Amino acid sequence: MIILHSFWLSLATYRVRIALNLKGVAFEERTHDLTQGHQNTAAFRAVNPAGAVPALEGATPEPLTQSLAILEWLEETHPTPALLPADAAGRAKVRAMFLITAADTHPLVVPRVRAQLKKRFGADDDAGVEWAAHWFREGLAAYEALLPDGATRCHGQTLSIADLALASHLIGAKRFNVSLDEYPRVAHVSASIMQIPEIAAAHPDLQIDAPQIQETVGTGPS
Repeated sequence: MIILHSFWLSLATYRVRIALNLKGVAFEERTHDLTQGHQNTAAFRAVNPAGAVPALEGATPEPLTQSLAILEWLEETHPTPALLPADAAGRAKVRAMFLITAADTHPLVVPRVRAQLKKRFGADDDAGVEWAAHWFREGLAAYEALLPDGATRCHGQTLSIADLALASHLIGAKRFNVSLDEYPRVAHVSASIMQIPEIAAAHPDLQIDAPQIQETVGTGPS
């Protein structure tokens, strides 16, 4: 059985969960509350020494980490439906669009970065929120410039890893109260991709460790 190590708020895990859903790969989810330091236990560090999610265990001799690496492995081992274009230029483009979120935005807004801003520079919670919102806006502006008018996907007519990244970017932007009003092309793509069942089902708010889900099943918020 493939195990996806996750945390409901993790945007990187969201990207991987979407791909697993799209490709019909069965998996068991094992959650870790990063707000409680579960990523720092010896047991979890044995899975991922970086102390981060996602990690995919049971698919290969050693656990797979980093969302892009996991998605590339999935593409090579479960090629249908394809999430990378057939041509080299197309693959380069969607990888670049993926990295707008995964490399240029997300690493700057994760809790450990905001915690350092608070510890080292005295940034309060409001400043931390505005910091994150700034970088999500920067990413949205980049997507907006790359998307053609009327697009319903990031590249061509089919889903790619770029759409998975944009979906996670949209969740993060909403979390930090960033409006899409200035990004009409992004909003148009968003209206299309966020309705896809495999993407909708992977939404962080619907995961087993999300507070509202825990309240529904009677275990209380995390």
